[in-house]
Amino acid sequence: MTELRMRMDNAMLVRGMAERTREAYLAAVARLARHYHRSPDQLSPAEVQAYLVHMLREEHLAWSTCNIAVQAFRFFYHTTLGRPEPSFTIPGPKQRKSLPEILSPVEVRRLLASTSTRRQRAVLATTYAAGLRVSEVVQIQLRHIDAQRMCLRIEQGKGGKDRDTLLSPRLLEELRAYWRQYRPALWLFPTRDGKRPMDVSTAQKFYYAAKGRAGITKRGGIHALRHYPGCRTMPGRVAVVPSMACFRVARPA
Repeated sequence: MTELRMRMDNAMLVRGMAERTREAYLAAVARLARHYHRSPDQLSPAEVQAYLVHMLREEHLAWSTCNIAVQAFRFFYHTTLGRPEPSFTIPGPKQRKSLPEILSPVEVRRLLASTSTRRQRAVLATTYAAGLRVSEVVQIQLRHIDAQRMCLRIEQGKGGKDRDTLLSPRLLEELRAYWRQYRPALWLFPTRDGKRPMDVSTAQKFYYAAKGRAGITKRGGIHALRHYPGCRTMPGRVAVVPSMACFRVARPA
């Protein structure tokens, strides 16, 4: 890692920025440097703004990708280098209104049946049953499973907040069967060496592979699993959805 890259990474680290955000910002600045074949601290604001236009007009990159680059460049030049705050901009995104393509209980049943290992099935079942973001699923530790209270503890979820989510008896049974086979020690879904939590991209691959084998053609990634509406009940009560092949518990109304 170069001295400049380390300075930027350290500046993000002390501000509590998430690892994936730091990686995205560093990658954006690295692409800027490769484009001009010069160190980014030698570039003028006009050159940086011209590169943003290039990303949109020539490379046809998604607005979200370009917006990450804008935020990365602002951080690099203002926070890391201590220069006056730049005014890099890109046009706003085109607003598209579309409903998410939610999987039906039958499709979820087919999806789970199409996983090739119990580990894959457990990852997808947890995402679906607890209604979690994939970034939250991979961060679950064994100590977060509370079988007495029938809940899962989510630490530092979206917005850096902790919360509890319901744990259905069916999911608990699935996770116990998974543990008996794989015996994870710390992380519920660790990497193969057991030292780190599974990467989000690995969980996404599990989903797409099972989705393809199940013949499901609806758009969207693993995030679609947490949008299943289920059924609602009174606060504090747990109810299993009618399909016995599914794992979802109802969220409080």
